[in-house]
Amino acid sequence: MSFRIINGKIVPVEALQEKKSTSPVEKENFNKVFETELEKENQVKISKHAMERIKTRNIELDGKDLKKLTDAIDKADSKGARESLLLYKDVAFIASIRNKTIITAVDGQNAKDNIFTNIDSAVIIS
Repeated sequence: MSFRIINGKIVPVEALQEKKSTSPVEKENFNKVFETELEKENQVKISKHAMERIKTRNIELDGKDLKKLTDAIDKADSKGARESLLLYKDVAFIASIRNKTIITAVDGQNAKDNIFTNIDSAVIIS
């Protein structure tokens, strides 16, 4: 029988091998958690400031809308954009492409006569 020292404790190698084997259920649970975390990382985030603007301007977004915004950010990222104006429905969003974060949102009524600065691209979402 062989032993290893782990964190100052003597542990039989056989015990380590038993712990390493995981049941199919444990592997499946891990895979689900891992995939969920990857999806979260790839989804667009909304800053606190943008969330306040969305609420005060009564802008409604659902999962489909967030998916379209995420896809637009991915397209802008593939073109090398850093800060982008996303035009979707009757709303203008300013997004940090690198951070996949919506920085602010302006509805059509409030967008009139506004100037958007510090952007390097614009994406029109259909």
